[in-house]
Amino acid sequence: MSAPISAAYSYCEAVTGSQARNFAYGIRLLPADKRQAMSALYAFSRRVDDIGDGTLPHEVKLARLEETRTLLGRIRAEEIDEDDTDPVAVALAHASRRFPIPLEGLDELIDGVLMDVRGETYETWDDLKVYCRCVAGAIGRLSLGVFGTAASGGAAGHAGSGAHDAARAGEYADTLGLALQLTNILRDVREDAANGRTYLPAEDLAKFGCSEGFNSERMPRGADFAGLVHHEVRRARALFVEGYRLLPLLDRRSGACVAAMAGIYRRLLDRIEREPQAVLRGRVSLPPHEKAYVAVRGLSGLDARTIARQSARRRL
Repeated sequence: MSAPISAAYSYCEAVTGSQARNFAYGIRLLPADKRQAMSALYAFSRRVDDIGDGTLPHEVKLARLEETRTLLGRIRAEEIDEDDTDPVAVALAHASRRFPIPLEGLDELIDGVLMDVRGETYETWDDLKVYCRCVAGAIGRLSLGVFGTAASGGAAGHAGSGAHDAARAGEYADTLGLALQLTNILRDVREDAANGRTYLPAEDLAKFGCSEGFNSERMPRGADFAGLVHHEVRRARALFVEGYRLLPLLDRRSGACVAAMAGIYRRLLDRIEREPQAVLRGRVSLPPHEKAYVAVRGLSGLDARTIARQSARRRL
């Protein structure tokens, strides 16, 4: 690897380590080449997110997102030289030559952030799923391009996952992305409300008397905030169950990475379910020792083996 490409990856890894603690925790379990590629994907995605979440005027955000889409087109067309001044572009261009990364997923991410910039709201879960697939499901499919899957018969000796499941790996990755994003939405309801955003479906908010939003720690009289949270938690759990079928299809270290990241979010979901009001007071997070336990569990292959056995029983 040349010095400019190595420096570009180092920059992306620094961005990932400083701005994405849960993500960085998971990808530490990957071999160097996959960790570098995932860092490049994250750094590009972070740039897109920062445009959407920043304080730039509306029209400037739209222009910056289109500039980023143009840059993505140059990466896809292999027009980025290793001495380019943009380290994220250099790293992502190299990663896309190393691995079959479906770069159109980053176009979907830009589409999702455009929904944020335009202030879109979502009437139903089906509406919200479109957004979640853009900003999270697409990341799952992009990541799968780095991880790879077994062509048939399961990965790394995991039993019970056959060619049929391998063919659906992209679908499972997409669904796992939805589970993570819905967990994010629940965790960040107060922060998003402060930024003028409400992601939960309007019909769900109305059903539980929460249509006034989440700008306060105290909900209006008659609102069933706990009922709303438990309703969305059940939805997220069903998505996790389906998305976790991806694990037996991955090699040991890729499976450990996914299990660690997903496991952290599942534990966040457990905390939110136990104490719904906590998300109105601030961001819920896991302590480092609990993240370490999740990583060890993933690296041991326990989650992958459990899911493989469950999948085998379902086919019987």
